[in-house]
Amino acid sequence: MLNPLNLNADAPWKQRFRAPSIAWSVRAAQNPRRGLVASNKDGVYQLYAWDTETNHLAQLTHVEAGVFRGSISADGEHVYYLRDRRGDEIGHYVRLPFSGGEPEDITPDLPDYASHSFSESDSGNARGFAAVYDKGFHFIIHDRRHVKPVFTRTKQALSFGPYLSQDAEIAIIASTEKTGSAEYALEAYDVQSGALIAELWDGAGSGTEFAGFSPLPGDMRFAGSSNAGGYHRPLIWNPGTGERQDIHSEQFSGDVKVWGWSPDGGRLLLHQVDRAQHSLYVYDIADERVRKLAVPPGALSPGSGLLDDGLLQVHLTDSTAPTRLLELDAETGAVSRNVLDLGVDVPPGSPWRSVSYPSSGGAEIQAWLATPAGDDPFPTIVHTHGGPTAVQTNTWKPDAQAWLDHGFAFFSLNYRGSTTFGYDFQHAIDGNLGDLEVQDIAAGVQWLLENDIAQPGAILKTGGSYGGYLTLQSLGKEPTLFAGGLAVVAIADWTLMYEDQAVTLRGYQRSMFGGRPDEKPEAHRVASPITYAENIAAPILVLQGENDTRCPARQMKVYEKKLRELGKSIEIVWFDAGHGSLEIEEQIRHQELMLRFAYRVLG
Repeated sequence: MLNPLNLNADAPWKQRFRAPSIAWSVRAAQNPRRGLVASNKDGVYQLYAWDTETNHLAQLTHVEAGVFRGSISADGEHVYYLRDRRGDEIGHYVRLPFSGGEPEDITPDLPDYASHSFSESDSGNARGFAAVYDKGFHFIIHDRRHVKPVFTRTKQALSFGPYLSQDAEIAIIASTEKTGSAEYALEAYDVQSGALIAELWDGAGSGTEFAGFSPLPGDMRFAGSSNAGGYHRPLIWNPGTGERQDIHSEQFSGDVKVWGWSPDGGRLLLHQVDRAQHSLYVYDIADERVRKLAVPPGALSPGSGLLDDGLLQVHLTDSTAPTRLLELDAETGAVSRNVLDLGVDVPPGSPWRSVSYPSSGGAEIQAWLATPAGDDPFPTIVHTHGGPTAVQTNTWKPDAQAWLDHGFAFFSLNYRGSTTFGYDFQHAIDGNLGDLEVQDIAAGVQWLLENDIAQPGAILKTGGSYGGYLTLQSLGKEPTLFAGGLAVVAIADWTLMYEDQAVTLRGYQRSMFGGRPDEKPEAHRVASPITYAENIAAPILVLQGENDTRCPARQMKVYEKKLRELGKSIEIVWFDAGHGSLEIEEQIRHQELMLRFAYRVLG
């Protein structure tokens, strides 16, 4: 039974949305007294200058649509971010002083571009970024004077980088050219000559990932990982000599990747995610010794990593608490302090627990389940994460707690295609999107019903991005499963999406399908929710960004038109942002719209 709809200004679920969070933090490589933080503490995600001695935060960006990504120069004098048009993720990199001021365009001669990678060498003598335009991934490195590029390289396949060694002698580019999938091979280039000097890839059915170069001057080693054995395992590689050190331990399970080096270059911080659950290790390189840390439960993300005083900093969140920056003992993992305490109490919520159930083909699916107070069965929200190459962990989701406050059970599943469950599990969907994932969703609904958790006829499907896509795909392919669907920034037609989306995402789409829509027309057709429009039986609410270049507007407008012509019930709410809103009050408005829709559908 649903609880009364609570839309009061001080409703606990609204208080949770407004609880400030530290999304990420980073310190300047040569000036660790200065750092950069992304936080929504003033209502929308912005970048903040961080005095790491006093922990004072000073707001640097004042962008109406918000800023979520950025970087700080090695000397701590400047901050960089991509200035776009209201969240469309296309524009130019700009820099502004750490002390504040007006942003300066650092690429005035380039056309507008998309980019998801920007780096500066730890010495501060060079910076590199990828500018994606004209169907190409253009990698550009400038020296300290920033007058003209000292290195350029263009690739057509999905690629990331360049990642620079301590003094910018070597640049690493991660590319899918060789792999032919959403996995990467690493290429090492001599920055001055532009010559390719080495490659790191373990062959078909595997991928390698870059983590970071040694912080020591003259040391060309970098740390990364390879999933040649099915799961990612860390490694150290010197592209100049070809020397490679693979790191193994009986303690490892799931994916284990490198998060960073210690300042003296003697240790690595390792992060493990096994079946969506997190752990941390410290690896002593000389002794080849792995030590597991007793960190608190929850979802971890990188912070400043290993420090030079026996401490380390990471971010931690769980289903009942927003992300915070914690300082831990590097020997034990014990928490020593909350580094950036924003001083806001969060109303208590319902904790999640991990469950599993069988799906088709013998697949075992892991999911997170939370139930409200009261007697089961409950009206239930079935949620799927975005990606698909991502994983839902035990993390802070105020929207989930909003459903629980109102008497819904919340169920979020890691369908096939999710990471941290092995190579075969992740790549099972390649070339055939929206099939096995829907089977896993249907099996999850069956499990909820068999265990008297979900109330028959009162199950709703939701998710954002690829999770929104799976919402529409499920409603079309399994029309009797759900009483309604709530999709956020979703995919409705893969072919139209390819035509309109940013070049960065076109490369990703090609890697998943194995080709362009004109090369794989049938695969794109059967994967598109619009193909199953006639089957739709349940009402749909869609929240879509007007400036979204990942899931562009046209494909959703065509989907809406087709459903309306077929007499189906669909409501689309457009908002003035890109791939989701960074503004707290807009997020609250979206959740209120979804609650009203759910109550209307379920009577």
